[in-house]
Amino acid sequence: ELMRLCDEHVCDLLLTTGGTGFSMRDQTPEATLAVAERNAPGIAEAMRWNSLQITPRGMLSRGVSVLRKQTLIINLPGSVKAVQENLSCILPALEHGLGILSGRESECGEAHHHHHEGSV
Repeated sequence: ELMRLCDEHVCDLLLTTGGTGFSMRDQTPEATLAVAERNAPGIAEAMRWNSLQITPRGMLSRGVSVLRKQTLIINLPGSVKAVQENLSCILPALEHGLGILSGRESECGEAHHHHHEGSV
């Protein structure tokens, strides 16, 4: 299903919830990596870093963030509270990332924009 959603480009962003812990039935990261074409680890790293500010158990999340075609897949935790915390951490940067992925934005345009802000 992950492959179909990406390959038919149903969405730019695909979020999964749950299945990212240490239990034997937690297989979401493996399923996600199996369909990945490119890694985008910074998003999962940011979510873990954010979770670690709240609880040491944040390090136990195995969620991954990857790219397949023009879709970004992000594994979110299972709890509603953790999902809210993780989304608040990553959403501000996602719009730009998805713009680059879709070709709507260029990375050099963003770099120039930041340079301009700094020089004001």
